[in-house]
Amino acid sequence: MRCRSTLAALAALACWGSALAQDYVVPANTPEHIRRAVESPKRPAEHRERDAARKPAEVLTLSGIEPGDHIIEFASFGQYYSTMLVEAVGPQGRVDMYDLPYTERFAGEASRAFDAEHDNAFYHQQDYNDVEFPQNVDAVFNVLYYHDLKPNGIDTAKLNAKLFDALKPGGVYLIIDHKAEDGSGWRDASTIHRMGVETIIEEVTAAGFVLEVDSDLLANPDDDRTKMVFTPGTRGATDRAVLLFRKPR
Repeated sequence: MRCRSTLAALAALACWGSALAQDYVVPANTPEHIRRAVESPKRPAEHRERDAARKPAEVLTLSGIEPGDHIIEFASFGQYYSTMLVEAVGPQGRVDMYDLPYTERFAGEASRAFDAEHDNAFYHQQDYNDVEFPQNVDAVFNVLYYHDLKPNGIDTAKLNAKLFDALKPGGVYLIIDHKAEDGSGWRDASTIHRMGVETIIEEVTAAGFVLEVDSDLLANPDDDRTKMVFTPGTRGATDRAVLLFRKPR
């Protein structure tokens, strides 16, 4: 009976994953270059299965990226957003993907292969404390990784200042992260992978950025923000902050 129950549960999970993929519909007002990126046949099925929970067309539209843009992406491993970004900016654009050296053991080979397959993708594996970014960048994406910065020894004040300098006037810095309890700061970052939203805002605006949008696009008021983000039933359904900062023009 236990085996049958397990098989039934696995079948239900498989159906649930398929339902997520089918339930996601790119909004009608999505710009064509973003629609093309999200609907690209090059995207793996496992990426598409996450779309209902991650709303990539809405996120990319919010960022305002355009064909020809130059983008910095943090924590590109897995290439969920990388695959869409290279398509959205097109052959005249550029995506510089930055991962920390520890990711080599599980993502280095695949990330280098992605770089080799895309003329407008450039993979870097560097300590963020030492990296020198390209200049006149249009956008920076940090999706579900700000909380990992200090636990990995990164000086966030220094990093945010470098990103401010790298961006063009009017350039955007998009941060998405799992919400911890209000006022918790960095307390839960290394344990349950959640971040105090107020602290992200304080740190990024201290570098000179202006918070332009604090969106509820990926909000989930039913999420227990004391739970580890990988807990079954919580994974993929966390209450997430979506913050769009801009470098003043």
